[in-house]
Amino acid sequence: MGFLDGIMGNASEVNLEEANREYASILSRSESIEKAYKLIRDMFLFTNKRLILVDRQGITGKKVEYLSIPYKSIVQFSIETAGSFDMDAELKIWISGSPTPLQKQFNKNLNIYEVQSVLADYVLK
Repeated sequence: MGFLDGIMGNASEVNLEEANREYASILSRSESIEKAYKLIRDMFLFTNKRLILVDRQGITGKKVEYLSIPYKSIVQFSIETAGSFDMDAELKIWISGSPTPLQKQFNKNLNIYEVQSVLADYVLK
């Protein structure tokens, strides 16, 4: 991920071995990370069981919130692809009981169709 992408808030894919090692303490025994994306300091992790949003807070980032979203709680989602002038793609996820979607930006180099496919595999089971 380039410095400019980080400043603009775009996400990029992270190495799975690294993500599974770093976040092993929050995973269940039968759970593994299958896709991981980094957004400046924050992460979002697609596991075989749930979606985990990692929100690093404060100046140092030592305070961390882990939002766990079971795939069955996701009622709909959408993607918006990058265009000629719009350099980023967007993923929106609506959670049961919440009227506003979670929104995440992805840089143009990331295959947003792949992200959508991973999410669809779990949500549509």
